[in-house]
Amino acid sequence: QVQLAESGGGLVQAGGSLRLSCAGSGIAFSIDAMAWYRQAPGKRREWVATITSEGATYYVDSVKGRFTISKDNTKNTVYLQMNSLKPEDTSVYYCNTAVTTAATSWGQGTQVTVSS
Repeated sequence: QVQLAESGGGLVQAGGSLRLSCAGSGIAFSIDAMAWYRQAPGKRREWVATITSEGATYYVDSVKGRFTISKDNTKNTVYLQMNSLKPEDTSVYYCNTAVTTAATSWGQGTQVTVSS
């Protein structure tokens, strides 16, 4: 059974930084591509960043140059370093595999709130 636990969110002023963590079980981070997603109030969940099993990274345009995804296979943990945060980054952030379906289970996420 896949279990994911996101942490590290909080309230930060615009321009600040946060580092999110996602610890997983039932998923082999060394094999599966992992991703971060976010969902703002009243909006659909959107993809933010992906890291492949080989370590290649991809980002949505709105976070390029500000966010960095990384992982530690020995800890089965994926991270999201978020710098130069903007109010529009306010969302609940989730991690999961890079490929999801309607049947994919999700963790509770971690709230990120950026004040202006």
